[in-house]
Amino acid sequence: MTFNSLQFLIFLPIVILVYFLLPHKVRWVWLLIASYYAYMSWNVWLVFLILGTTIVSYVAGLLIARTERKGIKKLWLALTLIVCLGTLIFFKYFNFLLGSVIDFLNLFALDIESVALDIILPVGISFYTFQTLSYVIDVYRGMAPEKHFGYYALFVSYFPQLVAGPIERPENLIPQLREKHSPNREDLEAGFRIMAVGFFRKCVVADFLGKFVDSVFSDMASANSLAVIAAGALFAVQLYCDFAGYSEIAMGSARMMGIKLMRNFDRPYSATSMRDFIRRWHISLNTWFRDYLYIPLGGSRKGKARQILNVFIVYALCGLWHGANWTYMCWGLFVAVIMTIEIFLRKRYHAMCDKLKIDNNGVIVVLIRRAIVFMLCIIGALMFRAQSIAQIGEIFAKLFTDIGFGAAYLDSALGALSMNISDLLRLALVLVCMLKLYDMAEFGQSSATAVPPAPAESAAGPAPSAAQPLPSSELISSPDAAAAGERSLYARRAISLGCSVLAIALAWFILISSSGTSAFVYFQF
Repeated sequence: MTFNSLQFLIFLPIVILVYFLLPHKVRWVWLLIASYYAYMSWNVWLVFLILGTTIVSYVAGLLIARTERKGIKKLWLALTLIVCLGTLIFFKYFNFLLGSVIDFLNLFALDIESVALDIILPVGISFYTFQTLSYVIDVYRGMAPEKHFGYYALFVSYFPQLVAGPIERPENLIPQLREKHSPNREDLEAGFRIMAVGFFRKCVVADFLGKFVDSVFSDMASANSLAVIAAGALFAVQLYCDFAGYSEIAMGSARMMGIKLMRNFDRPYSATSMRDFIRRWHISLNTWFRDYLYIPLGGSRKGKARQILNVFIVYALCGLWHGANWTYMCWGLFVAVIMTIEIFLRKRYHAMCDKLKIDNNGVIVVLIRRAIVFMLCIIGALMFRAQSIAQIGEIFAKLFTDIGFGAAYLDSALGALSMNISDLLRLALVLVCMLKLYDMAEFGQSSATAVPPAPAESAAGPAPSAAQPLPSSELISSPDAAAAGERSLYARRAISLGCSVLAIALAWFILISSSGTSAFVYFQF
């Protein structure tokens, strides 16, 4: 059962209605049943996998908390990491690792036949595994364990964010699951608006762009340099809309029940550096690697050489986390290289700006920096989308060899994209509508909790903060102004709600009228 299915359209209202009708003390039972049902809709047998991971991490948390000896605590932590990460590695990477070993041995003319086990990749295994690991590590660091197994099991399996995140922290989600929530207009309305943005991003924008991207990557030989660059740019936007759309539907679904999931994206393509981009993109994953890998490795506290090594370790593993393919490793290493360059050039760049009296925050400079970051994102997107290392080589060969100009060259690029002038106009309209709807949803002010703060330091710098209240000087003071402001607020809310209704209607119209549904890209992770 996916978010962009008619089954979910029926499932969610029933879950929310029954949730608020039930007494508070048994609501966790209903949500746990609903969450397990949602997961079992993919594959009935996979429920035993998530249940086993839940039991192991729950028991480990209790044992770690009850043990006074640090050595025994480390032992329980290590065993839990072995079991949980071992399960993830087996189901997600076993065939990949086995195939890589065989390919390496065949370099020495051993002629070993390729072997692969018939292993089903459980959906969302990377997400809920990282969620259980964060719980056990936090307990090891001193957090009080959750003694109620039902609430902990619900924390691991909560259906809005189970399949593709965001990766929640126990200190944020478990207390909210325990809290008594009553239906209120603000939560229902805010949740609906956030879901509308998500549906629009996925069903209208991402799926619309996907067909042009697929056209190029399915026949790379027919694509020229312009077509490849356009496909990379479109895929960068598609990937963002696909995953941000999922996160927003998850956040909106939870918000309707009074639960605020953490913000997972913060306008990443407005970033002015790769470091800034990482802070804004897939925030729940990047803060997880920051808190549980980068900082424990030493962060930047042990010199620049060690910092660079830590950056490469983190992003190499971050790349592999996305999938069992060397292309994801290439993407991760590419990000690490850019981050390293920024580490070396940051002070020199600011010194140059000061010497030349350039305003680093000026409009022109900011636009140039954003353009550079987006071009780097296009390169990363091409690596991320490629099916093999060989195709990455083919892509970059296209970028530097198949260059041309003129109407015939443009027609060739549009042909490779399976795009015409009408599609270009619709593309522009869709992107403009997406940006406007995003603003009207007032996402940053009412949707989610703040990003987890860094315990000490961050690989990407400080995380984006939650929206701040208006200063007192900007608050409405007079009664007339207050009344006018209230009317204006109601008008904006009405317009926002109306646009949200139209967005969902359009998304579902596209869904119903299409021959099938497009899977979320991040389901492979």
